[in-house]
Amino acid sequence: MAAGSGTKTAGRLYDIVVFGASGFTGQFVVEEVARAAAAGEGQLCGGRLRWAVAGRSREKLRAVLERAAERLGKAAPGEEVGVLLCDVGDAGSLATMARQTRVVLNCVGPYRFFGEPVVKACVENGASCIDISGEPQFLEGMYLKYNEKAAEKGVYVVGSCGFDSIPADMGVLYTRDKLKGTLTAVESFLSVISGPEGLGVHDGTWKSAVYGLADEDNLKKLRKQIGYAPVPVVGAKLKKRGFLFYSPEFKKYCLTFMGSDGSVVKRTQRYLHSELQQTPVQYGAYVTLGGLGSVIKLMFMGMLFLLLVKFNFGRKLLTKYPKFFSGGYFTKEGPTQKQMDGTSFTMTFFGEGYSEGQDPQTGKPNVKICTEVKGPEPGYIATPIAMVQAALSLLEDAASLPKRGGVYSPGAAFSKTKLIDRLNKRGVEFSVISKPEV
Repeated sequence: MAAGSGTKTAGRLYDIVVFGASGFTGQFVVEEVARAAAAGEGQLCGGRLRWAVAGRSREKLRAVLERAAERLGKAAPGEEVGVLLCDVGDAGSLATMARQTRVVLNCVGPYRFFGEPVVKACVENGASCIDISGEPQFLEGMYLKYNEKAAEKGVYVVGSCGFDSIPADMGVLYTRDKLKGTLTAVESFLSVISGPEGLGVHDGTWKSAVYGLADEDNLKKLRKQIGYAPVPVVGAKLKKRGFLFYSPEFKKYCLTFMGSDGSVVKRTQRYLHSELQQTPVQYGAYVTLGGLGSVIKLMFMGMLFLLLVKFNFGRKLLTKYPKFFSGGYFTKEGPTQKQMDGTSFTMTFFGEGYSEGQDPQTGKPNVKICTEVKGPEPGYIATPIAMVQAALSLLEDAASLPKRGGVYSPGAAFSKTKLIDRLNKRGVEFSVISKPEV
């Protein structure tokens, strides 16, 4: 039985520790854990969810808990919430944290700089670990270095359990499960809708993008080192779209999605095919932009970004002045509450495949389906919901997890769990828009 979910960790003081609780995203994760505890989630041993916050400053951690208490009312965290002092640069403090809990929610990024010590401490000390990284090089690097060790220890390391990439990864699985027949290809289109206050994103996400694009060549080397088995193409090959194109369905220009969704979904499909002998699904990820004005503005900013990211001085400029180089979207302060309240997302999935009894290796796809994942503001409302519900799936759906521990993508870890049901109850909603038509 897995250490992150079974009797080996039954004697641990906490079910969940939020590491980096006083950071910008961490504070919202703290609130979401408090809501789950107040709602009676995670009551595996008949008692309330036992949890703690962890970080470098006791004063900041206390301030986060006080802020949560002010904002949450009846769901406020109580005196029983633990406070652990822990520094990502101090391996001993990380080990002490990991030994006390069943699952660590790691909110300290960029993960390429700060993620590995947390994974290492969790694996060595028998705690499962969840993060919200959208950085393929980190995610796949952890797979290469820690997959076997995590399997030996029976713990689960599950990356990208935030907006990147639970809606996309679980959305593809949901689409597959709703199609009567064999799903062979899916395209997703992300639309982010903002209110009168506009969009806002904290610059931590911006830094991850800057360093990620700068280091793309090393990602290719890493993948060669891992030696991935190719994922076979089943059914008609999904046509690649141009980087920028007009969508008649949305009446908007669309762009290839630059986040980690594509790589995460591919890892899941490779796992489901190689380990569970399931038909792999081809996938394309896109984002809707709007009219020609939006396209021109984005292309100008994008060209400047891609030019600067190649050089050390350019990266320094990009990270020092995120607001200027992102047209006001990314700021050191992050979004205001009004901006978050007025923002939501919709991810639409167009799937195609073959009806029951039809061989996917012959003929054209003869069945289509459209599904949707909708939710609140993606970065700091939907992401904490996804992260906390993923943790509860690790804790409560232990019998439905992969038999071996290891380093997993969300879809690989949670394909048989109740994660989608949990998300639906918390406002990240999966639904069928149009049923398959043969």
